[in-house]
Amino acid sequence: MPLLRGCAALLVLALAGCASAPRAPPERSYSGRFVAAATSGEQRNSVSGLFIVEIRGSQQLIELATPVGTTLARIEIEPGRARVTDGKLQGLSGPNADGLVEQALGWPLPIGGLPYWLEGRPDPGRGGDLVRGADGGRQIEQDGWVIRISETSEAGRPRRLQLDRPAERDQPAVSLRLIVDEQQSP
Repeated sequence: MPLLRGCAALLVLALAGCASAPRAPPERSYSGRFVAAATSGEQRNSVSGLFIVEIRGSQQLIELATPVGTTLARIEIEPGRARVTDGKLQGLSGPNADGLVEQALGWPLPIGGLPYWLEGRPDPGRGGDLVRGADGGRQIEQDGWVIRISETSEAGRPRRLQLDRPAERDQPAVSLRLIVDEQQSP
């Protein structure tokens, strides 16, 4: 009987999704692959998969999935509010997406600055620098992260990004590699 109720609930949610108003297309969107790793001493946690980032005005949607498309997390951000939903449909809400993702994972991922970094620039709402890296490529330093842009598209937009944050106090060192396969922006 619980299985039948669960199936009925999923059907209701699916139908409700079909009945909702269509969303406007995003102003900017990015999709691709990612690999994230957190290392603390001998312990290493990692995850890899696919990502989608969509920006509509001041709203952001970030979806993370396994390589076969199973949802890992859905992150919705708007001014002063964020919601993180994991693959088990467990949700967290609060004022800061970075804090919620850290709470969900146990280690930080740079969600707040990601839409800007995918454009190859620092988030203008936070202190940060755009500098030339040792290899001559662009590098962003912001919020304790070093973002190296190692490859750009024909349009000059970042295609490969390496984001690193050293270990701090009780925080592990975190490395995030992004490969942007598709992007749509003005």
